[in-house]
Amino acid sequence: MQKTATARPGRTADAGPMASLSGLLREWLPRQRWFAGKDRPVTDLVLLSMTELFPGCLHLLVHAGHSAVPSPGGAPPAGDCYQLLLGVRQNPSPRLGRALIGRAQEGPLAGMTVFDALQDPRSAQLLLERLRHPGEAGPLRFEGDPSVPVPAGLVPRLLDAEQSNSSLVYGDAFILKLFRRIQPGVNPDLELSGALAGQGCRRVPAPVAWFRTTSPWEATLGVVQPFLRDASDGWTLALAALASGDDFTAEARQLGRATAEVHLALASAFPSRAHGENGQMAAAMTERLELAAHFVPALQPYVPGLRTAFGALAGCDPGPPDQRIHGDLHLGQVLRAGREWFVIDFEGEPSRPLAERRGVHSPVRDIAGMLRSFDYAARQRRPWRPEWARRCREAYCAGYASLAGWDPRKKHGLLRAYETDRAVYEVLYEARHRPDWLPVPMAAIERLAVRGA
Repeated sequence: MQKTATARPGRTADAGPMASLSGLLREWLPRQRWFAGKDRPVTDLVLLSMTELFPGCLHLLVHAGHSAVPSPGGAPPAGDCYQLLLGVRQNPSPRLGRALIGRAQEGPLAGMTVFDALQDPRSAQLLLERLRHPGEAGPLRFEGDPSVPVPAGLVPRLLDAEQSNSSLVYGDAFILKLFRRIQPGVNPDLELSGALAGQGCRRVPAPVAWFRTTSPWEATLGVVQPFLRDASDGWTLALAALASGDDFTAEARQLGRATAEVHLALASAFPSRAHGENGQMAAAMTERLELAAHFVPALQPYVPGLRTAFGALAGCDPGPPDQRIHGDLHLGQVLRAGREWFVIDFEGEPSRPLAERRGVHSPVRDIAGMLRSFDYAARQRRPWRPEWARRCREAYCAGYASLAGWDPRKKHGLLRAYETDRAVYEVLYEARHRPDWLPVPMAAIERLAVRGA
């Protein structure tokens, strides 16, 4: 590693290596599933932080700009900051395969092969070793729960299912989620899972190790939790039930109770506040609707009807107090192991600002997200099974009400508004990322645009 003298172990490097990496990353980044700027060309890359974790592995925070060049210090720059772990070797293994990024042609790394270290078993094992031992490496801080030791030598396996992050499973015993888009502050996936563990809530795997950075600002980088190896996610289970013609209402009812249990624990762990003026929330929802309709013309004919869902909020019961919630709850964010449901991925919607994701919101927002997920599942088979979705929705709300002390079905105006807001978000997401799926939320838009639906 004599060619990386600017990246000595435990030291933050200068921007020199970007002369070697910039060209490679401009091509590689937009092809990654977790890269958010696929519809915008990368105009500049700025190195915000670089540390050599161990020989041959560089930890980078890189800002991908789409217009103006940001300042790497002080306030966070506008745009997207990404966390990268890059392997750098003179004589790489011929088995790198899709982990390969390319060979640097210039700069201090000229002649070196660069690859995604998470896809290299040796690098992934060394990363776990670093996480097993609390300490520091330059601006990086490695911390953990001393009561839960992580064994050495666990074999790593990179999961393919992640979209906005990357996850490594170690020995089918632990899972490391590495956050890709980094924003200043504590990531709620670490914050909420830790708080729920402190409340004794067993619905959420407790964090056992994590790491963060102090430069260019404080931010969470990754968290290790127990891996539920015999678990199946709710989406897979729902589709299996639909395929076999099985009823799913018992599972939906239990899932409703699990959701209520998590909400009650969060309300105990964090301050709540009385629900504010519905008018402000309605204005924000309407603004998101109009923005989505600008980008998705198919939405425009339904805008007047959808506005009524938001306008009706003024006369609605304000509902339960605002509190910390999951923020992106759906069937893919829950696991069933044995007879129990577990809730995972408390990061919230990654596209929203971290301050918003860490704020308090109505628990109805989580409920609406799950109800929309039942509808998504029902539309994966033809003919569409609306009655299946309706029964699941009813059972989920009944299960929630049996523990929470209030019934989401009796908050009709509030629930309709949040479902509408979620469906608008889905339309924009599918139009940008999965156009073939656009008819699914559009069918809900048609229903929700009818007054009182």
